Amino acid sequence: MDTATADLDPFVHPALFYRGDHEYLQATLPFIRGGLAAGEPVAVAVPERNLRLLRAWLGPQASAVCFLDMTREGRNPGRIIPGVLRAFADPHEGRRVRIVGEPVWPGRSVTEYPACLQHEALVNLAFPGRAVTIMCPYDADALAPGVVRDAETTHPVLLDGSGLRLSESYAPERAIRDANRALPDPETAETLTFGSRDGDPGRAREFAAGRASRAGLSGDRLGDLRLIAGELVADSLGHGGGGGVLRVWTEGGQVVMDVRDAGRITDPLAGRGPVDPRLRGSRGLLVTNLLSDLVRVHTGEDGTTVRVYFTI
Repeated sequence: MDTATADLDPFVHPALFYRGDHEYLQATLPFIRGGLAAGEPVAVAVPERNLRLLRAWLGPQASAVCFLDMTREGRNPGRIIPGVLRAFADPHEGRRVRIVGEPVWPGRSVTEYPACLQHEALVNLAFPGRAVTIMCPYDADALAPGVVRDAETTHPVLLDGSGLRLSESYAPERAIRDANRALPDPETAETLTFGSRDGDPGRAREFAAGRASRAGLSGDRLGDLRLIAGELVADSLGHGGGGGVLRVWTEGGQVVMDVRDAGRITDPLAGRGPVDPRLRGSRGLLVTNLLSDLVRVHTGEDGTTVRVYFTI
């Protein structure tokens, strides 16, 4: 069955559970070739090994496909919707678009995984009424059984060696709640408290950059962290109760920075959609998602923490 017409909703989001290269190719090649035959724009955003596999089997047809290494472009799951999926789909609005997107691969860390789960659930909210089909492969041999079960909650359609079926466990709102996990406090961190009277994004930028630089972050990545520190503090001053706390520390070969304030994020897609440059307001979360190696967010009754990671 063609996954592009498997549901009356023009947006289709199947999970592919594959075991080995044969099942991977058996599902993805017809999906890609079917899109090309229909004149649809096709993108493939998967880890490098699978990129090489698909390029080799597509042969000359590969030149018509947009290939992206998901381990680079989607290292931060919060970047995938704005920086990969919508970046490809939006210029083709009005036409059906097909994307193979593999955001969860063996080797994703325990820290990264909740952001992956959140991303897969939010994809279902990001393309309302859009003629977009996004097939998400999952390596059923190498990934933990719990990851496969989670994929059944974030994808309305499932595909494996036995065929295509609707997911009886589909519940993206529950997955979004499950991914909103409290973030553990660091053992030690350098802290800057800011408020409406002494809140200066410039001061926050230099505080964060100075500590990150001493930890070994440099060049463009240091500049990205400096920018994000200012954006997040500006968000807190404007929308998070007028103040908060910025912390910086090192953990597992990364510089970690977070900003805590009393605000609450009510839009689950905050920071994952395009921003009209003609409108006033902060782009802090979008900038944070686009530039960080990983972003984790926890929002609750007592406020919000936005935590970012930069590999040294």
